[in-house]
Amino acid sequence: MYVVTAKQMRELDYIVIEKIGVPSASLMENAGKALAEEVVKLCREAQNGRIDRRTPRDPLEEDEDNHRRAFEEWRGVRGTIRTEETLHINDRSQEHWYILTGKGNNGGDGLVCARHLQEAGMKVTIVYAVPPSTLEQDAALQRDAAAAYSIPAVVYSEKEQLSFQGVTGIVDALLGTGSDGPPRKAYAALIREANESGLPIVSADIPSGLNADTGELYEPHIRSEVTVCFGLLKRGLTQYPGAEAAGRIVVRSIGIPPKLAADQGGTVQVLTEEVLEGSLGMDLALRRSGEGHKGTYGHVLLTAGTLAMSGAGLLSAHASLRSGCGLATWALPYELMPHVIGKVPELMLADAVRGKDGLWTEESAERVIQLAEGKDVLAIGPGLGRFEGDTRWLRRIVEACDVPIVLDADALNMAAAGGEDFFLGMSRTAPLILTPHPGEMARLMGISTKDVQQDRITHAAVYAERTGVILVLKGSRTVIAAPSGSTYINLTGHPGMGTGGAGDVLTGIIAGLLAQGWSAEQAAAYGVYLHGLSGERAAYKRHHPGGITAGDIIDAL
Repeated sequence: MYVVTAKQMRELDYIVIEKIGVPSASLMENAGKALAEEVVKLCREAQNGRIDRRTPRDPLEEDEDNHRRAFEEWRGVRGTIRTEETLHINDRSQEHWYILTGKGNNGGDGLVCARHLQEAGMKVTIVYAVPPSTLEQDAALQRDAAAAYSIPAVVYSEKEQLSFQGVTGIVDALLGTGSDGPPRKAYAALIREANESGLPIVSADIPSGLNADTGELYEPHIRSEVTVCFGLLKRGLTQYPGAEAAGRIVVRSIGIPPKLAADQGGTVQVLTEEVLEGSLGMDLALRRSGEGHKGTYGHVLLTAGTLAMSGAGLLSAHASLRSGCGLATWALPYELMPHVIGKVPELMLADAVRGKDGLWTEESAERVIQLAEGKDVLAIGPGLGRFEGDTRWLRRIVEACDVPIVLDADALNMAAAGGEDFFLGMSRTAPLILTPHPGEMARLMGISTKDVQQDRITHAAVYAERTGVILVLKGSRTVIAAPSGSTYINLTGHPGMGTGGAGDVLTGIIAGLLAQGWSAEQAAAYGVYLHGLSGERAAYKRHHPGGITAGDIIDAL
């Protein structure tokens, strides 16, 4: 599934309307009808006891059916986002919903929704944020249709608070992707009142007050129970904090061919099995030949660890083996070996530096280069620590070892100390994969962590294209960017994965996949996807999912 910016969505709308010839009113009708169907679905869930409107909403919670589906089926978009084609309206409940309506196309979608909800037998009231006479183009046509259907309507006044007595839900159709900046005047007041009501809110396309491109939340902003995204998923809904404000996200077709995004140069996709097997060309059955042996599936050399951080190397090496590589060797300080020998029986150990109190030295680069001979993949960084001359040490190894290399943790800090151009002009042909968390990414780019987090997708894509590396920007909704411009957003994972060592496990998984012959882009994307899925499985097994450890993630691979 492609992910688009607000500008890209406008361009696609233009092509569909002006070049293909689909009337804009038809797209609005489809959007409003889809919105109404999702409102009805939410009402049914409440009536069946599947949601409790009186308890605080956790956007990552899923009901048992969805939880089971998360582990048994992979269709459409992962996690709290799903695709849905048809949900027929046949509900005849007496629920009463407010339709908060802005003056633009988003408001028009809400007006269509109001009409369909009334046809379904529900009581609705349109609440205009502006005088109805100011509505624009297609929204004005829907205003007239709503009046012809005798749908009750009021014009909001900041001088009088809305009464929510007897109201069971709210449709947010105030501000869409065309808006930018904090909501003002009546819009802001309506948003505050809607949130304070405590009622479930269903948003049209995006929650009002959310930046559709970055996920930044303006004040005030709507906190939705469900967001019904029209046509294609908007970038801002895939990134935090916007993803949390959006609640459960449903992507509904409104008549814009999904293939059109690819035809128009779309580069950002949500990671699904369909994307892994289609766009990335992977066979996820992971079939193995009956003639295969340990040499067939590659040999990883991990350069990691100090006396103070021996666990990082163990976790990473163990994860590489669990991800399927045939052999793994851990290059480590000699003084560390007695503390880790036998902890992972399948793992081979090789001393890379001696007599320095379990720390690394610049001179050890030559030993690492020697150990890398005949290996298929080199992973550097977990628990490595910093030492004098470490930036030169890293450059020497990266330039001398022309095999796929995964850099993580302190290796990234060493690179950052070498300046923003550290990876430019290196005489190597094999790929580099970098796996920074936001703080490490900020150091690599010479900007603040806050700047990185404000637009993760763009920063990852620009850095990958500029330096020629595969960039894995970790965090909730990890971003994988390739030099070609292809970018992927991962939705697998669980909040319990915010624990020490989880990143070391990811490094090992990616290295293990590389060793088996996957391309760097494939290994990075599937490694992130598999890492998140394993975290979900680990959480699913525990009554207290906040107690997940990095070892649990490995066990769930």
